[in-house]
Amino acid sequence: MPESARMDRTLSVVVGPDRYATWVEMLATLVPSGRTHRLAVVVAGLLQQATHIAAKSSRGKRERGSVAESLLLATENADPDEVDNHIGDLVTRLFRDAGVSPRRINAAGDDYSILESTFQEFATWENMPWE
Repeated sequence: MPESARMDRTLSVVVGPDRYATWVEMLATLVPSGRTHRLAVVVAGLLQQATHIAAKSSRGKRERGSVAESLLLATENADPDEVDNHIGDLVTRLFRDAGVSPRRINAAGDDYSILESTFQEFATWENMPWE
């Protein structure tokens, strides 16, 4: 899929425009002063909900290259890099639509991204290390 086509993809096609607008508003409010470890869980939770909706609406039939297929493929991966490969463009678009940057700078001056933590949370959503 061409890069320009990937940048046009949006989670709103799966979750609907009203829910997506709420998510955009949430991120616009929470990200500027939010802590990365908390924001990552929130965004991963939104992605889990989108995946649930995609699974329900697709009824096991995946349209190649669709947003729903990307979400379903991402949830089958325990590797955050693979999650990024499948849905990174969708999450980047969500942040862009909210008018906030996922980029951060830590106390040591190093650049990092909320997206990295989000994909880690998403990939390990079902993990319970205490078991």
